[in-house]
Amino acid sequence: MFHFKKFLKGKGSSGGKQNNKNRQDDVLSADLTQNTEKLLQLFSQAPDLVIRRFKIAGNSTDAALVYLKGLTDKNAIHYHVLKPLMQSSFDPNQELPITLGEIEIAYTYSQIEEAILGGESILLLGGQNSAYQLATKGWPQREIKDPQNEISLKGAHQGFVETGSQNIALIRRYIPQQELRLKEMTVGIRGKSKVSILYLSDVASEEVLTELETRIQKINVDAIINTGELIEFIEDNPFSPFPQFILTERPDSAVSHILQGRFAIILDRSPSVIIAPTNFMSFFQGIDDYGTRWLVASFIRLLRFIALMIALFLPATYVAFISFNFEVIPMKLLLSIAESRIQVPLSPVMEAILMEVTLELMREAALRLPTPIGQTIGIVGGIIIGQAAVQAGIVSNIMIIVVAITAIASYNIPNYDMSSSIRLLRFPMMLAASLFGVIGIVIGGMTLVGHLISLESLGTPYGSPLAPFRITDMKDAFMRFPLWVMKKRPKGTGANRMIRQGKNRTKR
Repeated sequence: MFHFKKFLKGKGSSGGKQNNKNRQDDVLSADLTQNTEKLLQLFSQAPDLVIRRFKIAGNSTDAALVYLKGLTDKNAIHYHVLKPLMQSSFDPNQELPITLGEIEIAYTYSQIEEAILGGESILLLGGQNSAYQLATKGWPQREIKDPQNEISLKGAHQGFVETGSQNIALIRRYIPQQELRLKEMTVGIRGKSKVSILYLSDVASEEVLTELETRIQKINVDAIINTGELIEFIEDNPFSPFPQFILTERPDSAVSHILQGRFAIILDRSPSVIIAPTNFMSFFQGIDDYGTRWLVASFIRLLRFIALMIALFLPATYVAFISFNFEVIPMKLLLSIAESRIQVPLSPVMEAILMEVTLELMREAALRLPTPIGQTIGIVGGIIIGQAAVQAGIVSNIMIIVVAITAIASYNIPNYDMSSSIRLLRFPMMLAASLFGVIGIVIGGMTLVGHLISLESLGTPYGSPLAPFRITDMKDAFMRFPLWVMKKRPKGTGANRMIRQGKNRTKR
């Protein structure tokens, strides 16, 4: 219920509202007809604008309700606004019988225009130079479903959606505490997008929060459509091939990072949430790692790092051994490779690049096509092209095996952005191997290590816990130690409160 008497007094406006009020051409008139005509002019190119004229019961005051069809909840307008106003008698000095949760006062046409475009309804009353701004948002929404890109065997089957308020609610269900703070900002000039930052006030670093807010506030752009665009504006090194923030579709994964002292950045109209700051090791951790027995989880995580080395270095190693260092290959294997390459006209590096590019083309084709057709393209296309290429003498059998193992290894990396970066880095590594052999691979690997050490994520070290070396954080790096052993939060997050659990296991 909203107090009608306070509304008539017109008090409590902010400084910004007073500034707008000084602009006489933007201030609402006390004439209801003049106000509606002005709104019709402002929305002359919007045929979905609705202006509903009616009289309020009890005092027969002329009123008009203004909204856009597709952005409002029709049931809320009918049952919570129109029906109470048109059928209920009330004293105008007491309460207006509107049962909506959020009601604000608007004094200018610019405020009204912004509110209508945002999905809210405007209630204009005759004889009043201000209006009600009613929270009747009801645009089309997608129901909460299982995340498509982050499949979990033991985790929750709920994923983020395109509505920021629902995503915030999903996170609040896991942490129903006052310490879970929320800061909101608006980004964009033409298309305003609400950016929300969730964090634990007694855990997260204030310095990192200030840096994050500063970077977001400096963004000056027409509109931010998705989280990938937002990341490009706030990341530390935009020229690095490595992702410096984690994108997740899972509320349980976002909550896990928040409990470690990180920040969850929610962009309205995007189904992914940004996790910051982060480090290189975080991209190889999955939510199932903490729901599986620690020995199994450690084994799987070690497999991921082995897959990283294979995906990054195996094609380059093949090129280096065939072109320069063939003496390290056992004689029987060398004879087999020579026999398979005897009819191949291409050099090893060109053969490897050709097959890797072909693999990427098939992967993109399978990704963009509908699922049933994409699976057919991926399986049948790979078999046919590989077999035909070998029979035509364009590539060797061993190259097909190398490409297949490399592809399988790259798909074992749980984070899509990191997997894409590794696939991209294969090509410069192959070029380095073709020029300098194994020495080129070593130089390329050292260059990558040096780059990882120098990287930062919101001012925190990207190479942690290896550089700087933090032995306590190694409990959740290459291996996952038992949960009752990991009593402290990762130091790389800059958390203020390091202890996250007490003594949970006694000797038996």
